[in-house]
Amino acid sequence: MNVNVKGVYNCIHAAIPQLRKSSGGVILNMASIAAWVGLPDRFVYSTAKGAVMSMTMSVAKDYIQENIRCNSISPARVHTPFVDGFIQKTYPGQEKEMFEKLSKTQPIGRMAEPVEVAGLALYLCSDESAFITGCDYPIDGGFIKLNN
Repeated sequence: MNVNVKGVYNCIHAAIPQLRKSSGGVILNMASIAAWVGLPDRFVYSTAKGAVMSMTMSVAKDYIQENIRCNSISPARVHTPFVDGFIQKTYPGQEKEMFEKLSKTQPIGRMAEPVEVAGLALYLCSDESAFITGCDYPIDGGFIKLNN
């Protein structure tokens, strides 16, 4: 909660005065598919990411007249060194099998690559997305719509 809720709040709180001085800008928050579906055994994480989505919507409404846009991205599992470390620590000797198992939880059959999430972030922070605010974008390989 300190990182995923309070940390996001503190960043937004610090950014707003700077964005006002610049006559606007973009805030992009990192939510999660956990906010959409509630993950088993991830009560606090799902709750925290739901708070991030709610903050995103509120900030978008509160600052739209000041040319400050706010959106969020909700990724599913992304293949990062954190994931590799978790698998190695939790399933020593079974890394390959667990990686495949976790990858297959995504309907698309693999984890996202960080560059794929970065591409969406770049777009949402660009002038090309100037008409977008108050939205959350799942980038989930079909997880939300195809798993339910």
